[in-house]
Amino acid sequence: MNIIIIDTGCANLYSLKYAIRRLGYSPIITREIDLILNADKLFLPGVGTPKTAIQQLHLSNLIKVIKNFKKPVMGICLGMQLLCSYSQECPGLKMLNVIDTFVSKLKVDKLSIPHTGWNEIIINNNSKLLRNISNKSRFYFVHSYAIEINKYTIASAYYGTFFSAIVEKNNFFGVQFHPEKSGEYGAQLIKNFLEI
Repeated sequence: MNIIIIDTGCANLYSLKYAIRRLGYSPIITREIDLILNADKLFLPGVGTPKTAIQQLHLSNLIKVIKNFKKPVMGICLGMQLLCSYSQECPGLKMLNVIDTFVSKLKVDKLSIPHTGWNEIIINNNSKLLRNISNKSRFYFVHSYAIEINKYTIASAYYGTFFSAIVEKNNFFGVQFHPEKSGEYGAQLIKNFLEI
């Protein structure tokens, strides 16, 4: 199986690569279009700001490649947010617009931002991505912005407000948490994605 991690220049590329390798696969980190087009599974990781990530994707001519990809794609953390139309963090920036919704700053009242640490997810819809993952399983989050609950939300989480923890639209999946840092449930989720 050809497993590609898109090189978005972010810090969690190698922790994701090693998490996939522990499952017995050999992923490749790349920006090369030919390799990406031949992928069976595509990971879009991201840390930082949408502007920087979108600029990297533009420089590598990957915007249309990702949007038109027909096999399973998983956006992780910022990578999940990039699947949306726009973000409150960078007004005017056009993102991938795979999912017609927006990203907004977490409304947390007196809680600290960023939301950092373990949090349980609430499963809203059945999905192959959630096989052998029970409701209220805990995953590791680090973020200040999130996607509001929408028709593509298959699991939510709560931190001062409810937000989308996992989204799914056709062959596109997004997780707000870091599965590569989320222990056995994170490993199970990655395994599920690779077996879709």
